Amino acid sequence: MVPMPPAAVVDALKRGRVIPAHPLALTAGRKLDERRQRALTRYYLAAGAGGVAIGVHTTQFAIRNPTFGLHRPVLELGIETIREHGTRSAVVAVAGICGDTKQAVAEAELAAGLGYHAGLLSLGAMRSAPVDELIAHCRAVAGVIPLFGFYLQPSVGGRVLGYDFWRRFAEIENVVAIKIAPFNRYQTIDVLRAVAEAGRVGEIALYTGNDDSIVNDLLTTYQFGAEGVSPRFSRAKNGDRPRAKNGDRPQAKNGDSPRIRIVGGLLGQWAVWTRRAVELLEEIHRVVESGGAVPPELLTRAAEVTDANAALFDAANGFAGCIPGIHEILRRQGLLAGRWCLDPNEDLSPGQMAEIDRVCRAYPHLKDDEFVAAHRDDWLR
Repeated sequence: MVPMPPAAVVDALKRGRVIPAHPLALTAGRKLDERRQRALTRYYLAAGAGGVAIGVHTTQFAIRNPTFGLHRPVLELGIETIREHGTRSAVVAVAGICGDTKQAVAEAELAAGLGYHAGLLSLGAMRSAPVDELIAHCRAVAGVIPLFGFYLQPSVGGRVLGYDFWRRFAEIENVVAIKIAPFNRYQTIDVLRAVAEAGRVGEIALYTGNDDSIVNDLLTTYQFGAEGVSPRFSRAKNGDRPRAKNGDRPQAKNGDSPRIRIVGGLLGQWAVWTRRAVELLEEIHRVVESGGAVPPELLTRAAEVTDANAALFDAANGFAGCIPGIHEILRRQGLLAGRWCLDPNEDLSPGQMAEIDRVCRAYPHLKDDEFVAAHRDDWLR
């Protein structure tokens, strides 16, 4: 029997939640700052985030390096702090998983053993593998932990993953969500169409990681024509979704093609100003569910969020300063003591500080400084 998260966690994912990609708190000596690491998790949960993702890019992949030995300790701190939050609401605990199949399965076993609900599966280590090998890799990890798929843009270590891959990936029974982050409209649609035509609408929760299009992703409803496969398409005996073949694809009734949305975000951008991110997602849900026109002010804010992200994530320099950019905001708020990364050479790019200053002045309504100031001491206890 394939592993699945608790029903409340699955429901939370489907509803759409803010899931920050969790940073790594370090001391000036580049050692784990456990007090501030816990404080960050408390901040996200107090801000209303529906989950956290730990051991992902924002947490720094170098935690896996035996020199640092931080992979298990960081995952343990995260799950302990989530449990400290109690059962006030379902909190989705996501662990980053990477590497070849042997490493990925071992990381999945660690995460599942600690109590994480899903594994955000990066395929960056298999950039030249054919699709059959990728699917076998995904199935091996899915045998240990439910999958949160991940389409990472090639410019930062990912690879192009076409429609055929995502169509087959969506057939894996315990895929519970997919983070779509290719920073490309065509490739984003590939994932959405694949999920729709696999009959998994309403079963696989779709999350944006497209930092250049966060709000627009969340506002858009997609529909891929009257010939889309109905979400009522039954499962095959082996538990996988049957693959459609040319000429024998079940047809939906006219007008019955499933409508599909990206319902939440798993984002490094939402590791800062998280309270405002939660409010923004709630507002978007209200607008979409009302069926009314999108307010022009919300489209303006979409551009503001993208502009702010460009500064924090250092888009001008190929995202080289994205982690220090996140750290800088958290440092200014007093949640981190500094911008330090495990790599002493990883810091803000030339000109990035001025850009961060600019967007902080331009968009004060995107910041949650007052919320943080009111609760920071309690989180740092």
